[in-house]
Amino acid sequence: MHITGIIAEYNPFHNGHKYHLEETRRITGADFCIAIISGDFVQRGTPAIIDKYVRTEMALRNGVDLVLELPLCYACGSAEFFADGAVALLDRLGAVDSLCFGSECGDIHILTEIASLLMNEPEAYQLALQKALREGHSLPKARSMALSSCLPFSSSYQEALSSPNNILGIEYVKALLKRNSRITPYTITRQGSGYHDTSLTSAVSLPGGCTNNHPPLSSASAIRSCLEHDIFSEYDNTLKHPADSTVLTELQTHVPESVYALLKKNYHRCFPIFSNDFSSLLHYRLLLQASNGFTDYMDVTADLSDKIIKNLNQFEGYEPFCGQLKSKDMTYSRISRSLLHILLDLTDRQMREWQTNQIYYARILGFRRSSIPLLGILKNSTSVPLISKLADASGYLTPTGLSMLEKDIQAAHIYDSVISSKFHTPFVNEYSKQLVILD
Repeated sequence: MHITGIIAEYNPFHNGHKYHLEETRRITGADFCIAIISGDFVQRGTPAIIDKYVRTEMALRNGVDLVLELPLCYACGSAEFFADGAVALLDRLGAVDSLCFGSECGDIHILTEIASLLMNEPEAYQLALQKALREGHSLPKARSMALSSCLPFSSSYQEALSSPNNILGIEYVKALLKRNSRITPYTITRQGSGYHDTSLTSAVSLPGGCTNNHPPLSSASAIRSCLEHDIFSEYDNTLKHPADSTVLTELQTHVPESVYALLKKNYHRCFPIFSNDFSSLLHYRLLLQASNGFTDYMDVTADLSDKIIKNLNQFEGYEPFCGQLKSKDMTYSRISRSLLHILLDLTDRQMREWQTNQIYYARILGFRRSSIPLLGILKNSTSVPLISKLADASGYLTPTGLSMLEKDIQAAHIYDSVISSKFHTPFVNEYSKQLVILD
């Protein structure tokens, strides 16, 4: 029995994800695929464009057998924390044989060599890293420069250090190495548009000679950008049929048919959600905490705390404020994550406490009925509780594990409160939500 893990956000699920799932099954021979997905907030420090339950259904309708939620503190952490948490969850399930992820380079040997260097941090690397940081470069840039000085001088290695999926893939492999995990990593070459591309693409050529017959592989960034610039992005009570938006029609070929149906069904009922929808909540939190500073929060340095306080009177919205705080030594994503940690009350103290064991539970978001044998296997192999009903969790989680889960639930309630306010729909408590179960 081969069980493969996938780590994803599906924000939203698109044709590239479908291709990745198909290739994952082909190259790993997987009998079952488990997806670890971010909840309602994602790694770049933003809310997911659509809630985790709809994204779970998207995954299940397109080849995933079981969906588990990555705890919040890892889902909206740096690439290293994100990878550490997700890999730890897969590893503690005790039955996963392989992890398959997409990358720009598509070469697991190159990514493994870089990951090994990062894990061991030889003196030459440390000196080069400190030099780059003193020169004012951001940590990701400084690390890339330090790695470049320690690796073979070839275009393959240099390109591997400059692409987002490669960087995340390196962190996955490093996390596996640190845990001495039995999980074997595989990588699939990313096809179609780049991770950061914000324009929808046309049909692509794929390995094996498949050309214009394959649907376009636009990035999730491009799909989100398209939705953000829709003329109906602001809710309009007079709009009788928002699902008939021309933007949704434009996206139809860029996502699988089942995903398009879900997007259309939920358009202006629970999505789209953007960072700026949280502007008032964030502004309130910043005003409330300004007198104490913000260094108690995860990833917030003293310099960033001072800068937030200095610029608080010019706050005009979540995204504009991120742009205002951005600098040479601090990326937009790092600032967005830091502000999200303040908004969601994620502190360094909590993170240190949770990191003792990294993962305390595996929360099920949904599964296919055909994967019930998989659940049986996991119940016998896992070293962490499988949570299918939130109300029962307090009976078997440790106090530390329960505090981590309660933070996940609190974040879900904050997200749902914004949905309720934006689309004038009833607030739904996380405890009353049902697992997504498909035949």
